Amino acid sequence: MKIKTLVALLILSAGTTTVVAQDANDCNSNSSISHEAVRAGNFKDAYLPWKAVRDKCPTLRFYTFTDGYKLLKGLMTQIKDKNNPDYQKYFNDLMETHDLRIKNTPAFLANGVKVSSAEEALGIKAVDYIAFAPKMDVNQAYQWLSQSVNAVKGESAAATLFYFLQISLDKLKADPSHKEQFIQDYLNASDYADQAIAAAPTDAKKAPYVTAKDNLVALFVNSGTADCESLQAIYAPKVEANKTDLEYLEKVIAIMKMMKCTDSDAYQQASLYVYRIKPTADAALGVAYQSYKKGDYDAAVKYFDEAIQLEPDKDKQGEAAYAAAATLAQAKKYSQAKAYCLKAISLKENYGAPYILIANLYASSPNWSDEPALNKCTFFAVIDKLQRAKAVDPSVAEEANRLIGTYSNYTPKPKDLFMLGYKTGDTVKIGGWIGETITIR
Repeated sequence: MKIKTLVALLILSAGTTTVVAQDANDCNSNSSISHEAVRAGNFKDAYLPWKAVRDKCPTLRFYTFTDGYKLLKGLMTQIKDKNNPDYQKYFNDLMETHDLRIKNTPAFLANGVKVSSAEEALGIKAVDYIAFAPKMDVNQAYQWLSQSVNAVKGESAAATLFYFLQISLDKLKADPSHKEQFIQDYLNASDYADQAIAAAPTDAKKAPYVTAKDNLVALFVNSGTADCESLQAIYAPKVEANKTDLEYLEKVIAIMKMMKCTDSDAYQQASLYVYRIKPTADAALGVAYQSYKKGDYDAAVKYFDEAIQLEPDKDKQGEAAYAAAATLAQAKKYSQAKAYCLKAISLKENYGAPYILIANLYASSPNWSDEPALNKCTFFAVIDKLQRAKAVDPSVAEEANRLIGTYSNYTPKPKDLFMLGYKTGDTVKIGGWIGETITIR
């Protein structure tokens, strides 16, 4: 009895080995057949052998999945009608293939196959779902995309980043309460695109992310959430509710500063709360703007000075110095305003705005002599500053030229200067706080 049992077990074992070997042979054979058919674009003949490999031995070769995506999308494209039962069958196969690829990612990685992470693959699945679903569920697509991009970040595919924000915008159109999350999604997607651009080793790899970043900006600008009034309505009550939450307040400051909404109460109040928790350059700037808005110019300049000290970036230091100069100009403290303009120029290279402000300061206070003709020489100094502004910074050329056209009407007539003993080519030292030497022309 024992001998018979042993023989039976041996026969059974041999049979099992034969089946396993047969399956392995079938998988290799079907893999070769389907792979060649896909390469030839013969998707119908590739389908059955490919599906057999996918179902029986999904980790045999990674191109089982890449082939599958190509042939299934090819077959669906040929059908056109998304209500066709065959289309639905191939779509279901596509989603199942993505799921199997995600499930088997650890196995591929363990075997040394260089494949993207399961989280990144989920984003690719979501993009295919958006493109091919007979009836797309926006919430499902958003869930997958959000999970993917916020896990993979700067390693996300460019298309995944774009569709993430597009679907977030679709959610916003259906649900206005999604507005704040949409703004945060934009910030995240934009940051991830910047990370990818910075990490790209070649221009060719950088290009799709540059395009994606441009498209993200366009989506945001056209979303209806990008105006200061909307941002104020969203963030004003939340700033008060989160006035001890540093991370949240800094996000508010970042988005409102980016959208040039520094005159908004929400931005300024968030800055004040951040400043109380942890003084930063951005927070000091916000408090400075708040002080300016209240008419407390001395306090505004004090906070602009703090922003300059806390800010490591020279260009941003220059911009803060210029803001202080503009504040002092408003207070009619012209000499101090000029000093801050010169500081801004020394900090930020090729900065035209401070030169224009100095020109306007001179024009506002041209009288330094008892001789009216000499006072008019101040406008030569005005024009000199405007010429310098557009020479160093072409972006201000239009404004500078407009002002040159205006202030040229105020320069002295040669006959008036001649009566004082001056002629073209002579120099005149402008007195008072201006202290400039000009050449008569």
